[in-house]
Amino acid sequence: MLVFVANLGSTSFKYSLFSMKGEAPELLARDGYERVTDHAEVIADSLEKLKADGVIQSADDIQGVGFKTVLGGEVTGCIAADDVCLKALEDNSDLAPAHNPPYAAGIRGFQQKLPNATLVALFETAFYQWMPARRRRYAVPEEWAEAGVKRYGFHGASHKFIAERSAELAGYDDLADSIRSLYVNGPSEKGARNFRVISCHLGGSSSVTAMRDGIAQGSSMGMSPQSGLPQNNRVGDLDSMAIPLATKRLGLSMEEIERVLTKESGLLGLSGVSNDIRDIREAAEQGNDRAQLAREFLAGSVRDWVGTYFFTLGGAERIVFTAGIGENDAALRAEVLTGLEDLGIVLDPIKNESGERGERKISADNSKTEVWVIPANEEWVVARETRRFIENNQ
Repeated sequence: MLVFVANLGSTSFKYSLFSMKGEAPELLARDGYERVTDHAEVIADSLEKLKADGVIQSADDIQGVGFKTVLGGEVTGCIAADDVCLKALEDNSDLAPAHNPPYAAGIRGFQQKLPNATLVALFETAFYQWMPARRRRYAVPEEWAEAGVKRYGFHGASHKFIAERSAELAGYDDLADSIRSLYVNGPSEKGARNFRVISCHLGGSSSVTAMRDGIAQGSSMGMSPQSGLPQNNRVGDLDSMAIPLATKRLGLSMEEIERVLTKESGLLGLSGVSNDIRDIREAAEQGNDRAQLAREFLAGSVRDWVGTYFFTLGGAERIVFTAGIGENDAALRAEVLTGLEDLGIVLDPIKNESGERGERKISADNSKTEVWVIPANEEWVVARETRRFIENNQ
């Protein structure tokens, strides 16, 4: 089975093609486009390129297309990318304006270009549908919650992969199997061990998730990807009274406020330098106080959420760093975990700062809680879940 995984942004289109012969997807091709104005056009071009390169003989060779869709409100899980999915994306576009419209356009494009393929949507929120009720609510009236004002959580594919891989590394194969089949079978007691993992997905968009036996117990992100940790140029958590204050004291319209909070805030707003942590680190090393503040703000926010979930879970067997910043910024990892020896969390500075890449343990031998770096593998998860959906719906 060949599965095409589409990653769509407002002006970007990236894709990977996988062969699904075994449990682990085999990457056959990967490419992408920037400054996209017509998703249907680049979809057609990508299929022609795969044929020209001899990767496929015909577009009909592709049996499944997987989408890492973001927010469908109460529509979630791993589902058919059909009219119900499209309506859910469009109904929630105001909460995910940078994500939902491109995915809706992409799904429609693939419906036209690959009419014989099965299109599958794996929502970012899917991993959080079994969170405890108190973790899914805000303290708002019931009618607000019924209207969709609740915590959905995001980066589900990434955190689910971390849950699976952490169980494998611990030798808990039954638990890993249970987590892998979560979207098909739901939560299971198979392999249950009270295995507690805190996953830190840190990149251009960041979140922290608490997991017990592979089931999410809380997410730093809430109703939209706008919330939680400071994002690259999105604000993260913010007191709701800031919005009426900005209208009165700064004379900003709601449209202007939305633009500032989604495009000019986060690490960019704090640093005044860049939304890229590498540029911010360089500026901080040169003595830029605002850049230093941005780094401290991000590390402190991650630390706050790790602390929250350490207490929520009653401890943790694993703390995992993943995604671009989490995998590559040793100094930030150290800032997050420094001084926690009394809690049984001891980072090994040599392992942490070694410059190695890939999967590795970076905690000291006497650390009660192991600390790991595990590279993100969201496309792999989408491909595998797409295959599983197709096999279970034939």
